[in-house]
Amino acid sequence: MLTLTCDDSVGIVAAVTGLLAECDGFILDSQQYADLDSGRFFMRVAFRGAGPRFPADLAAMQAAFAPTAARFAMDWRIRDSAEKPRFVIAVSQGSHCLNDLLHRWSTGNLAIDVVGVVSNHDHQRRLAEWHGVPFHHLPVSDANRAEQEAAILQIMAEAGADYLVLARYMQVLSADLTDQLAGRCINIHHSFLPGFKGARPYHRAHERGVKLIGATAHFVTGDLDEGPIIEQAVERVDHRDSVEDLIRIGRDVEAQVLAKAVRWVAEQRVLIDGRKTVVFR
Repeated sequence: MLTLTCDDSVGIVAAVTGLLAECDGFILDSQQYADLDSGRFFMRVAFRGAGPRFPADLAAMQAAFAPTAARFAMDWRIRDSAEKPRFVIAVSQGSHCLNDLLHRWSTGNLAIDVVGVVSNHDHQRRLAEWHGVPFHHLPVSDANRAEQEAAILQIMAEAGADYLVLARYMQVLSADLTDQLAGRCINIHHSFLPGFKGARPYHRAHERGVKLIGATAHFVTGDLDEGPIIEQAVERVDHRDSVEDLIRIGRDVEAQVLAKAVRWVAEQRVLIDGRKTVVFR
C-alpha cells in the first residue's frame, strides 16, 4: 500500500504507475486528488507483486520507490496491507463507543489491533478485560495532568501503538500531547458544536428544538474540537423525541461515525490537507 502527498505537478501519476510497472507491481486500486486551492496532490495505491522483478520485501520496495519520492519531494509511506495498525482507546465513563469498537474488532470486522484501553475512571475495566485487552486506570486532575499524559504515551510506546482513539474520553488533552500525537489521535463528539459546547448538550439541544443531531470524528489538534474532520453523520429528530431519545440516537450515531473513521485511518484512506482531510473511500 502506497500513500503520498506532495506539491502538485505534471507527471506524478505517470511516475508512480511507471515505477510500479517496472517492478512488476500489479495495481489493485488507485485513487488520486489534486487540491487546486492548496496546490497539493494526494494519492493512494493498493498493489501486489505480479512478476519476478517485484522486490523481495517491504524494505526493498521502499528503496525502489525512494528516487521517485525524492524527485517530487513526496511525503510518502509504503506498508504491507496485511499489517494491522495498533490502537490504544481512551474512554471515561460512557461505554457505547468503546463497546462498539471492541465488538467490531473482536469479531474480525475492524482490521486493527487493540492493544490497550486507558481511562480516568475504572468503570470500563470489566468490558475491556472481558475482551482480553489490558486496562489502565489513570485518574487525572489539574495537579497530575502532565504525569497522567506521560503515562498514556508510555503505554502507547510499550504496546507499539500507532494511534490513540478518544472514545468519549471526557478530558481536554494538553497542547504538548496533541503535538506529539499529531495525525495519530482521533476524537468523536456530537456535532452540535459550536452551538452547544460544554455540559448537557442534548438537554440544551432539546430545549432549542433541533431537527438534526449527529456526530463528528476528527483528528485532535491544539484547537479544541476543530481538528481536520474525517467523517460526519446526522439523524433527523422532531418534537416528539425526548432528551433520552436524543441521547440514545446520538450515541448510536457517534459509535457508527467513530468506527468508520477508525476503519478508514487504519486502511490508510485518510490524508491530512491542512485543516481538512482527503478521504479515499
